[in-house]
Amino acid sequence: MLSNLRFFKSSFIVTFLGLAAAYWLGGPKAMFIAAILSVLEVSLSFDNAVVNATVLKDMDAVWRKRFITWGMLIAVFGMRVIFPVLIVAVIAHLTPWAALMMAVSQPEQYASALTSSHIVVAGFGGTFLMMVFLKFFFDQEKEIHWLHIVESPLVKMGKMGGIEIGLCLIIVYLISNQLADHGQLSFILSSIAGIVTYIIVDGFGSLLGGEENHGQTTVIRTGFSAFMYLEVLDASFSFDGVIGAFALSNNIFIIAIGLGIGAMFVRSLTIMFVEKETLDQFRYLEHGAFYAIGALAFIMFIGTFHEIPEIITGLIGAGLIGVSLLASLHHKKHN
Repeated sequence: MLSNLRFFKSSFIVTFLGLAAAYWLGGPKAMFIAAILSVLEVSLSFDNAVVNATVLKDMDAVWRKRFITWGMLIAVFGMRVIFPVLIVAVIAHLTPWAALMMAVSQPEQYASALTSSHIVVAGFGGTFLMMVFLKFFFDQEKEIHWLHIVESPLVKMGKMGGIEIGLCLIIVYLISNQLADHGQLSFILSSIAGIVTYIIVDGFGSLLGGEENHGQTTVIRTGFSAFMYLEVLDASFSFDGVIGAFALSNNIFIIAIGLGIGAMFVRSLTIMFVEKETLDQFRYLEHGAFYAIGALAFIMFIGTFHEIPEIITGLIGAGLIGVSLLASLHHKKHN
């Protein structure tokens, strides 16, 4: 157990520095809020760590290192600070600098503008996550089934080309019918953007390289493709967390510190899962993570017309992963 702590060394350092910075910015209250946000981020993104590990274990060592370093900076500062500012800039028709100044000097107005983008964010992020979920269970090469009665027929249905896209579009249409007229078009367009983004990112390696090329060029291209896939996946996970964080604080720096600490621990978990080969030891853990991703996608969709507390989201994800872990232990014991 103690040997596993080495994976979290950098996370503990970031936690100490982050909480110290939060205390300097707003005293004990700000430090407490940052700590709560970091815990929420880890609880909501544990399944993200498992899915990250499934991609990283087959990634070239060079690109794996780049994801751990550059990807960390993109995840913390890009997706949790810069991207929300850009969203507000587009919605409020401001320059990015003006949106940043609004976040600093008028946090209530900034939070209101960001919250108003929830339908667009949920459409894009929810659809991307839904595609990730469906692609896993419709995969014809998938051989291990946890819930055999459900997963085995899905693999057979995967022979129908593009079935996950068609099913995703049906779900988007049904959800859009629950929205007010002024939100339907925004939701549909952002959802289509999520599907297109998934298709591009998922197929980027084949588009650039293909199976005919061999050697370092193909490794680099597939590495870059996997890197982009993981970054968009992380963005889809983080969108709702960023918006939900404003329920605790309007200070974007406190939010960035709290979510950044959580993201750092998610990265540490990912590295540990890869190096300890956790997914090979626990047969159904990966399945539980993808079920949790599907649940999160549905929750994001439903959240466009009915508010769902983040604690419910966290409990559902943790519950699915917990059950899959128990099932893995049971299988390991009897095999």
